[in-house]
Amino acid sequence: MKYLISRGFHMNSFTYKTLYTILMFVITVTAVNDVLASIRLKEFARVEGVRDNALVGYGLVAGLAGTGDTRRSDATIQSIANILARFNVIVDEEEISSRNVAAVIVTATLPAFYQPGDKIDINIASVGDARSLIGGTLLMTPLTAANGEIYALAQGPISVGGYSYGLNGNIIQKNHPTVGVITNGATVEKAVNTQLIEEGTLSVVLSEPDFTTAARVKKAIQSVFPSLNVSTQHAGKILIDVPSKIDVIDLIADIENIKIKPDNIAKIIINERTGTVVSGGSVVIDAVSISHGNLELNITTDYAVSQPNIFAIELNKSQITDENGQGISTAVVPQTNLSVKEQSLAAVSLPSGSTVNDLVRALKQIHVSTRDMIAILQAIKSAGALHAKLIIN
Repeated sequence: MKYLISRGFHMNSFTYKTLYTILMFVITVTAVNDVLASIRLKEFARVEGVRDNALVGYGLVAGLAGTGDTRRSDATIQSIANILARFNVIVDEEEISSRNVAAVIVTATLPAFYQPGDKIDINIASVGDARSLIGGTLLMTPLTAANGEIYALAQGPISVGGYSYGLNGNIIQKNHPTVGVITNGATVEKAVNTQLIEEGTLSVVLSEPDFTTAARVKKAIQSVFPSLNVSTQHAGKILIDVPSKIDVIDLIADIENIKIKPDNIAKIIINERTGTVVSGGSVVIDAVSISHGNLELNITTDYAVSQPNIFAIELNKSQITDENGQGISTAVVPQTNLSVKEQSLAAVSLPSGSTVNDLVRALKQIHVSTRDMIAILQAIKSAGALHAKLIIN
């Protein structure tokens, strides 16, 4: 009896220890997963006022080997005359017929906090009828912002990621030879004034506004800085009251490194041009049955030439005429063939709670193409069985 009691106690103790170990393991794994799923705030949010600024300019590319703009581009001819006049070279526009110059638009992005003397990359695109910008050099071009002020100067040899060569009407082309880039091709001449604090408030803006994520960010900042007053203005902005004695740079550095798990909305991205479908594996689909078949219609037309009888040429045209009074002539006779092929229906049934991954695997088993898969996803969304945001590009 004592042996049984002792044995029973031993089993209960073993069961308790086992359950406790399993419970602690589950808690640990869950905590680790939460930590791994958490990302820094700077990855999906930014400080209001810290933004890029678009720059644009009009310029000329010189040194082209006969692939520049033709005389049909009046803007190019006028620009060449104007730039020569700046060097005290007066030339009449009618005398300019060079194809070694092309008019271009130059674009660039000026990041925040860049100072005069810093370098930025620029993009160049032809606006005339130039065939190629290979071997060209961009002449000094001022880059202005939306307010009309000059913030950078661009100049330098162009790098073109393509080519275009032709002879006797035959052309070999790769990519787009009428666009190019210049790495570090522009020098910043004026810095953009960036305001971090406005009326004592620091604003953190989410890249994708979401109420749940905004609430989590607010709680996380309050837990790290309990002395600060933190509030949410809306689903995309968190406001932080900053006392005057606090160093703003140190505060922002600490805030942007706080790890938070954002609440992501289930999305499916579809690109109909390329047939690409991208989705998270956790997108849930209700119970649905899919039947899919293709109807293939082919129309081919062959053109046959009907020649008149050579012996009929000697006859009088008044004797052999058509209903319009025309004589014998060669005629092109089209012969059209139509064929219809209907594939048998393929059916797929998915239980409730299935994911998009399950659907993709099931559709691949019946050899459904990517474009047909896009049509099926659109139909499932219309039926209300797809619980995700469908974005079609």
